[in-house]
Amino acid sequence: MTTLLDVKNLTRSFGGLVAVNDVSFALAKGQITALIGPNGAGKTTCFNLVAGALKPTSGQVFFQGQSIEGAPPENVCRMGIARTFQIVRPMRDMSVLENAMVGAFSWTRNVSEARSTAYESLESVGLVGKANARTDQLTMSDRKMLEVAKALSTRPKLLLLDEVMAGLRPTEAVSVVQVLRKLAESGLTILLVEHVMRIVMEVASTVVVLHHGAKIAEGCPKDVVADPQVLESYLGAGFHA
Repeated sequence: MTTLLDVKNLTRSFGGLVAVNDVSFALAKGQITALIGPNGAGKTTCFNLVAGALKPTSGQVFFQGQSIEGAPPENVCRMGIARTFQIVRPMRDMSVLENAMVGAFSWTRNVSEARSTAYESLESVGLVGKANARTDQLTMSDRKMLEVAKALSTRPKLLLLDEVMAGLRPTEAVSVVQVLRKLAESGLTILLVEHVMRIVMEVASTVVVLHHGAKIAEGCPKDVVADPQVLESYLGAGFHA
């Protein structure tokens, strides 16, 4: 399979704290990879390093063979990497459609083009029927999907999802899983931070586990959840897949 993102020996320190410690992994095009681990493991910091929000202390990030570590986030976005945030903050004075259009303005200034792209993004996440609604009329699940739609409107090749399932009911999570699968089937590569292991087991083809900033395991979900170090540091001895 073609490698889209290649993270090599990535390290980020904040004073004496090493938040990400010599982490390496690669993402195959069109695959869903889960980045898991306990709170404070370095998952969001890793996202920030890939997306350009932080510069690494050392290490390299290659996207489509091009070194991107240290590039400004707006440049990383234009290259084809989009991300969502765990805490969603839609622009309340704008409609659902207008919120989704914001992402498109990262690559176009043509309003009609941005609107058309935003409609496509909303359709991909099941929100096209609420395009003209106010964001304060949306459920939590809808707001999460609007966050994804904004990211999709940037026309990414790689989508970074930060706990998109957090706060959702099981039935809502099932709908999100269906959306993620369709996006991956369309060729989009997805890296998601997720704590709901049922979801991880269901959608991810590869799982990377961080603990205290270091990678402690990587592989297919069934192998990773049986790893003694993962059970001890994160899942617990009583975990059953």
